[in-house]
Amino acid sequence: MKIESGNIVALGYGKYFRSDSINGLVPIEEDRGPGRRTWVYVAGLNEPFVASRSEGAILRDMVESPGEITQAREQRQLLDDILDTIEGIDPMLRAIIREQGNWNLDMLEERIQDLVSAGYR
Repeated sequence: MKIESGNIVALGYGKYFRSDSINGLVPIEEDRGPGRRTWVYVAGLNEPFVASRSEGAILRDMVESPGEITQAREQRQLLDDILDTIEGIDPMLRAIIREQGNWNLDMLEERIQDLVSAGYR
């Protein structure tokens, strides 16, 4: 895994650092919650500070190029749009689609929900 030099990494709540200046990420275990997810150690600072994003999300932004990040966000938005559409389909129409088109929308909806919740925390 290679840190992409010069990427600006969002740490949440208006905190941004260059990817190559971040020296360490430690998940907060005590009192972890919204706004308190990760201790971030930055070169030149004596004390770590609290990031509102998870260590995994920060690390992904540190090692991916901005193009990959943009593409991942676009893919996430597409999955969210598809999920919204599927959720709005009437159960009777779902049954017809499953029988006539051989598409199990319930399974597809579940798989998309799993992907979205697993990959973007």
